[in-house]
Amino acid sequence: MLFSSAAPFYPTDEQCTKTGLLQKASDLKHHCALLEGKIAPVTRERLLALMKDINSYYSNLIEGNGTEPYEIRQAHRGEFSEDPTKRDLQFESIAHVKTQLWLEKQELDLKTLFSPDFIKNIHRVFYEELPESLLRIETEDNHEVVIPGSFRERSVIVGRHIAPDHSTLNTLMNGFQREYCHSALKGDRHLVAIMAAHHRFVWVHPFLDGNGRVGRLLTDAALKTVGLSSIGIWSLSRGLARTNKMYKELLARADYPAQGTSDGRGPLSLNNLVDFCNYMFDQAIDQVTYISDLFEFSGMSKRIEGYIRARGDHRVSGITGALKPEAGLILYHAFMAGEVSRAHVIQMCPGGERNARRLLKQLKDEGLLSETSSRSPLKWEIPEHALPWYFPALEP
Repeated sequence: MLFSSAAPFYPTDEQCTKTGLLQKASDLKHHCALLEGKIAPVTRERLLALMKDINSYYSNLIEGNGTEPYEIRQAHRGEFSEDPTKRDLQFESIAHVKTQLWLEKQELDLKTLFSPDFIKNIHRVFYEELPESLLRIETEDNHEVVIPGSFRERSVIVGRHIAPDHSTLNTLMNGFQREYCHSALKGDRHLVAIMAAHHRFVWVHPFLDGNGRVGRLLTDAALKTVGLSSIGIWSLSRGLARTNKMYKELLARADYPAQGTSDGRGPLSLNNLVDFCNYMFDQAIDQVTYISDLFEFSGMSKRIEGYIRARGDHRVSGITGALKPEAGLILYHAFMAGEVSRAHVIQMCPGGERNARRLLKQLKDEGLLSETSSRSPLKWEIPEHALPWYFPALEP
């Protein structure tokens, strides 16, 4: 089977213009650039670390793993549930985070990223971290074991979709790389093609298990590779999980064969692929603007002040004790620049250096600020008890 069986691979130029896909691609780039300009480099690094857990939570939630973000953070600390099922799902969530970290370290172009061998490596890195129980796939007759980094060796049916025969997978995935790295794809057209590739990858369904997670990791990495460097600060998977029913419905509809002469020239429906790409852009833009709005200086200032007041009213879970009002100003300045100098903190604190040092110690002890040495600037942090106040609705 040739990859032409998955045609059309992406919407035509006419469809991209007529349906607004090129405009949405341009809008996405614009919003991503605005977000990049709002965030200090030090803050960016802290947020990237936080969002890996968030991305893991939402991508796994789509597949039925309801491990909460706080349980993922517990797993990072080695605190696993005594319930074997919950513990294994914590391992699965951590595996997703580790795979994101691994991908982040790779120097990639799109041809490498979309190569069959590299896609297998994404699957391998993820599945090598999983407990044995999550490698077993139960069937009606017996069970099979997922081999990390290996394409499936039998045919599968996913919902109503009969996935391509396993004997054709190498040919299909070579075609996948060729079509989505085509030299004619440039700029906004390449963004549209990446959104289309998300469906076509899932349509091929190259692995026995993990196609959804690998597909979302692949899409994130592809968007970053073509220039959307802010991916990772925002999470496409959050949008897909929050509209999970629509995501799966549109994936399924894009499997449909073409309906007549007005539905493209390939075996699969062009109109349904366009609908899917529009949906993907809508979710991406929504998530970028959500994070961008959170980083408006005036809004963050109010949320930090709200956190300080809530500490005084004993409304913050996971921490006890009040904070002095001047803590809000210190935290806000640390947020804006990513860090704040000790001298600046002393200037902002009434009552002299001794009071300033006492407040600094409290802020460090409570994880609101951090330091690399006793003389280093103090970095803005996002401890678990402040997270819902700083970033409302980021987590469930």
